[in-house]
Amino acid sequence: MNRPLAPHSVAPHPADSAMPPRPSPAPVGPGIGPVIGPVIGPVVGPDASGRVVGPRVAPGVGTGFDDAMDILMPMHLRLDPEGHIVHAGPSLLRLAADRRLVGARLLDVMSVRRERDVAALMQSTGRPLQMSFASGRHIALRGVIARLTPQGDALLNLTLALSELIELGGYGLTVTDFAPTDPTVDMLYLIEANSGAMDETRNLIRRLQGAKHEAEREAVTDTLTGLRNRRALDRALDAIIADDVPFAVTNVDLDYFKLVNDTHGHAAGDAVLRHAAEAITAEVRGSDVVARVGGDEFVIIFRGLVDPSVLNEIAARIIAGIERPVVVEAKTCRISASLGTALSVHYDAPKADRMRADADLALYRSKAAGRARHSLHDPVASAGPAG
Repeated sequence: MNRPLAPHSVAPHPADSAMPPRPSPAPVGPGIGPVIGPVIGPVVGPDASGRVVGPRVAPGVGTGFDDAMDILMPMHLRLDPEGHIVHAGPSLLRLAADRRLVGARLLDVMSVRRERDVAALMQSTGRPLQMSFASGRHIALRGVIARLTPQGDALLNLTLALSELIELGGYGLTVTDFAPTDPTVDMLYLIEANSGAMDETRNLIRRLQGAKHEAEREAVTDTLTGLRNRRALDRALDAIIADDVPFAVTNVDLDYFKLVNDTHGHAAGDAVLRHAAEAITAEVRGSDVVARVGGDEFVIIFRGLVDPSVLNEIAARIIAGIERPVVVEAKTCRISASLGTALSVHYDAPKADRMRADADLALYRSKAAGRARHSLHDPVASAGPAG
């Protein structure tokens, strides 16, 4: 006699008419209700003890089980008793990219730390697993496996290891690829917030460092000419004396600068000072130091240069450069310069103040001799300041 179709069943095949009725699926474990799905394998009746042995039940392909798991566990794998992947969650498929999962043997496509066969893996039910894809880009995963049926069907739920969350965007995943209840979603928001805060912190640190460097630069820089100032000169002299290398100190004083300043005004005076700074720096090397230490006073430190003839040639070029006329607001300004130099080789133990003073003595002799010239300090001769 024909029986009405039960929900979730299929129309009977004529060949099934001789088969006994199928029993209802039994619970597969404590706390787990009947698994709704197709019955796989023959139906077996009561055994010798009278216990009914039911068919092996696999989670329901086409019954909504996988669809539900795709929502609840979008990074899960459903395994058959032999360890083959029967179904994979959509997020795990996206993460796997071109790796083939469904139909493959789990241990061929995934590496499981400390577990080398399916039997050992099944014994790990409920314990945390450390996993990764067996090929391609290494992606650290954490997982837990649970049996679905007594016959060995299993469900393996996976999630990204904490170390991988920063690279989430590189895998093409977003928060929508995780179950709403997955704490990974909260972690992603925290990471994003932390990343934003860290970016702001780094930007602030860069700005502070930039401001610090600028303040330090300004502290040792003459703002008008861009040359070093007196503080920077003192540091440079101390450093070169500590290095114990020969050097020369040349003082430069502009001739007729006060006349320009008084006649044409401070704007013209500033233009002349910048012109003089450019003329000096054009004739020195990158290893030399040029500083403006007063209104119209400059100092040059020549590192490793104590040859008088070379220093005289450089001084002559500096004077010629400074004497080139400067036009300011249609007004032509003309100045010159007097120079005096002291050489470190003339001292048993060079001292910055003593050499600066001796370079000044040489400069006064240049002015006394008619200006626009260079003089070397003679440590033997006794000479005082010239008028």
